[in-house]
Amino acid sequence: MATGRTHRPATRSRGIPEATVARLPLYLRALTALSERSVPTVSSEELATAAGVNSAKLRKDFSYLGSYGTRGVGYDVEYLVYQISRELGLTQDWPVVIVGIGNLGAALANYGGFASRGFRVAALIDADPAMAGKPVAGIPVQHTDELEKIITDNGVSIGVIATPAGAAQQVCDRLVAAGITSILNFAPTVLSVPDGVDVRKVDLSIELQILAFHEQRKAGEELAPEEAAGAVPPPPVAPHRAPPGADSGRQGPDGDVPAVMPA
Repeated sequence: MATGRTHRPATRSRGIPEATVARLPLYLRALTALSERSVPTVSSEELATAAGVNSAKLRKDFSYLGSYGTRGVGYDVEYLVYQISRELGLTQDWPVVIVGIGNLGAALANYGGFASRGFRVAALIDADPAMAGKPVAGIPVQHTDELEKIITDNGVSIGVIATPAGAAQQVCDRLVAAGITSILNFAPTVLSVPDGVDVRKVDLSIELQILAFHEQRKAGEELAPEEAAGAVPPPPVAPHRAPPGADSGRQGPDGDVPAVMPA
């Protein structure tokens, strides 16, 4: 089976927009669920609902793949699974290395969805000498001193960073220097990488903060009608009177200004 180091997905050369590429995994997940239920065909409306997009956008996305479905029948589920998998580069083996085997790194190592989606965890790496040799998800943890050799020996394509923020950039630099050009970053920091290196960032705290913003907004919208119903008009404001002797005829750029400004 070919490794990911010898082949790159064809999406960029074919001019598929990045927004469409970002939705392809959503379609693939919905299609895989249909395939597991032995559903032979699916309409654009049904698939769009399952993927959480509108049907017009789905049809436009699929047109970039050269797939237009059949009127009155819909899309062939198995063919679309193959077609999208091919575009995403999932018809081959992509060796992955996870650096940072704390709680998050261990959880990622134990995630069973990697293998079924074309990714193989080739190595687990941690800076703690006490972790060296300990099995996590059946894979022995190796020390960061061996990072470059591990990447070369396993033909690693993708690096996953699950370290604390302070260590993430140094790990990123070493991954890039070793030939890694695709990085998934779980560390709560922004990584600096050279041109040609793709970084996808996953920050759970940011996602939670965005949800908190929407919760606050919804709470404010619910409260606003209640406040409006019981609102009391503000007291009248007394008109401004210039001090005795003030030149009431002076004009400023915004209208009348008092002749004597308070100290």
